Amino acid sequence: MSFDTPLAIAGPLRQPRQMLADQEYGGHSSIHDDSMAEKLGFRAGPIEGPTHFSLFPPLMEKIWGRAWFEQGCISSHYMNMVVEGEEVRAFAEIPPEGAKSTRVWAEKADGTQVLEASASIGPDAGPTLLEQRMAALRPPGKLLILEDLKVGMTGAADERVRMDPDQHMGALYPFSLNQKLKVITENSPWYSDAKASPWGRPIIPLEMISVLAEYSNRQAKFPVKGPAVGLFADQEIRLIEGPLFVGEEYVLRREIAALAESKRTESYWVRTRIFDSAGKTQVAEMLLNHATLKHSYAGYAEAAG
Repeated sequence: MSFDTPLAIAGPLRQPRQMLADQEYGGHSSIHDDSMAEKLGFRAGPIEGPTHFSLFPPLMEKIWGRAWFEQGCISSHYMNMVVEGEEVRAFAEIPPEGAKSTRVWAEKADGTQVLEASASIGPDAGPTLLEQRMAALRPPGKLLILEDLKVGMTGAADERVRMDPDQHMGALYPFSLNQKLKVITENSPWYSDAKASPWGRPIIPLEMISVLAEYSNRQAKFPVKGPAVGLFADQEIRLIEGPLFVGEEYVLRREIAALAESKRTESYWVRTRIFDSAGKTQVAEMLLNHATLKHSYAGYAEAAG
């Protein structure tokens, strides 16, 4: 080989759609509501981070083929918000022959980085981006919003979830899979047509695995103080025995994986393990860093001293 120059492939510029303007949790609007976002100092309600995950499967299929939908992983740190009307494009470095991990990222049309991530396939691909970021976390100082959480704390009970094509996904996700497929940035017949799917059944799109995993999160009853507004700062979705199927029942089990803080946020990292309907075989997993904005919690500055 004459060069060791890293080369990359890119998808087209896409305009992701905002579907969370009516999202509600804790009895209040979320950061995806324009007026709430502006109140917190943002110019408009941002598009939810995992929406951008849909940009990557065409690139991953090009690199690793169909197997990536069965054992693929995206591990992402969100960097800059995107609002509806802005264009975004996904990139992936072409890995060496036989490599099981590579660098991927997404940018706006002007080159602003939206997210940085690792993409990988299989269980022995080495540490993901978020595994590296978690390993580097420093112990938080005194927490206020999250003071009742402890690393290792588990959800109150097993949660049973499913995603049917026309099922409304609740206050957190006020839309259905079919509604999402009308505006998803990269659609595939695999998401809706059993005959087209290599697995004989429609599969849940990567970004909608996030919806499935968060749909019932209130059942975990983690003692987070509120009301306070949060956002996704880091997120990893890993398929172990995938893909996940539309209309299939799954069992979720949650655990607090890490706690952290910054000048503006208190963060709790939740690992959600997704099992088959019998609750015996783990088929997927999501790691999600919920960053809670300190100044959105009434009286934070006074209470924190």
